[in-house]
Amino acid sequence: MRTPFRLALAALCSVCAGCASYRPEPLDTAPRMARDVAHIEVDAARMPLPALRSHRFDPGDGLDIDEVAMLAVANNPRLRLERDRLGVARAQAFAAGLLPDPQLALTRDFPTNGGPGDTSAFSAGLSYDVNALLTRSARSAAASASARQVNLELLWQEWQVVGRARLLFVRSLEQQRLLDVLHENQKLFAKRYRYVQAALAEGNTTLDAAAADLAALQDAGRQINELERQQRRNRVDLNRLLGLAPDAELRLVGGAALPPLDAAQVKASLAQLARRRPDLLALEAGYQSQEERFRAAVLAQFPALNVGLTRARDTSNLYTQGLGITLSLPIFDGNRGNVAIERATRRQLHDEFQLRLNDAAAEVTALLGDQKLLAAQLAGVKSALATLEQASASAAAALQAGNLGELAYANVQSGLLAKRVEAVTLEQRILEQRIAILTLAGSTAK
Repeated sequence: MRTPFRLALAALCSVCAGCASYRPEPLDTAPRMARDVAHIEVDAARMPLPALRSHRFDPGDGLDIDEVAMLAVANNPRLRLERDRLGVARAQAFAAGLLPDPQLALTRDFPTNGGPGDTSAFSAGLSYDVNALLTRSARSAAASASARQVNLELLWQEWQVVGRARLLFVRSLEQQRLLDVLHENQKLFAKRYRYVQAALAEGNTTLDAAAADLAALQDAGRQINELERQQRRNRVDLNRLLGLAPDAELRLVGGAALPPLDAAQVKASLAQLARRRPDLLALEAGYQSQEERFRAAVLAQFPALNVGLTRARDTSNLYTQGLGITLSLPIFDGNRGNVAIERATRRQLHDEFQLRLNDAAAEVTALLGDQKLLAAQLAGVKSALATLEQASASAAAALQAGNLGELAYANVQSGLLAKRVEAVTLEQRILEQRIAILTLAGSTAK
């Protein structure tokens, strides 16, 4: 008479034998940031862009712009979190595809004041939620689309990290160029101030002129100090992006070797932007996931059906067996609220995708326009710079011949250095915008 209970106990033991085990994983209570790039493994095959997958990573001779981007993708802490998030999404997709478990119900009753012939009673029932099978396909498809969305969002984050790494690399190089020009400018102002001080002592100039040159010298020092702080901040930001300690030393080599940018080709590629940019593809996957959730909500409108088999014995030793069906009556709820929510959410995601697509195209178009304007400005500055360089050469010759004073020569050099600062600043802005265009337009995916 105890057979159902023995069978249930055996089934329970066999199920528990395949269960996962628990193992604690304590948190680290101390910061862990690498200081030596040589000990960080970078797998070129896992890089998000073809240009990086074909590039050799060798930090022994310094880091060029592509090696910095590769290191950022491999060791960026936020990307590590995004990859963990992808693992969660894949686990959710796995869970959504599992079949629902049946339910086993067991009872045992013992008579307390019965007569002769009475025996203990029991009942055993096995039931299954049929509606869970109806919505399983939609739920599984929704979870798979969500996992694909997270994967594409990770790819987009990697693209952005590549762009950010290139930006900080270029900014570091251009800041050093600008700092060299400012130091040269400071030397010139210091020399001119010494000349003015001597002229003031001899009574050949006014105190106002000396004060103006002192102010110019102090302003040059202020610009250098400000740029050095920016350079330090940029290096700290770069180290943080690379997952390194703030004071880790990096040797950056090479120039700003960026993929070629064809404005006409970029404009033509905007029509295919939704098929190129991972963030837009991620939104599309999210929309597909919502479509499946909407379909699951529609399927859940059908009456909930639960089917079960029972086997029982009463206290008079009478055995029975039967079939049980539980059916909900969708009179008041009928899952209409959830259907309305999922439908409205789908509309929201539909409009969000269109908005993001429009904004992406508009942003790239605006940056292309700025590139054209900055290129024209840079051409004008370079033309003026060529003129000033000729004037500087003539002034140097005149100074050597004794036909030009030190103060006049210093003024010519000051104008030349100011124009060089302007040229370096414009070149940096052009490079930074070019990196943004390559990222936003998906051109780096080639």
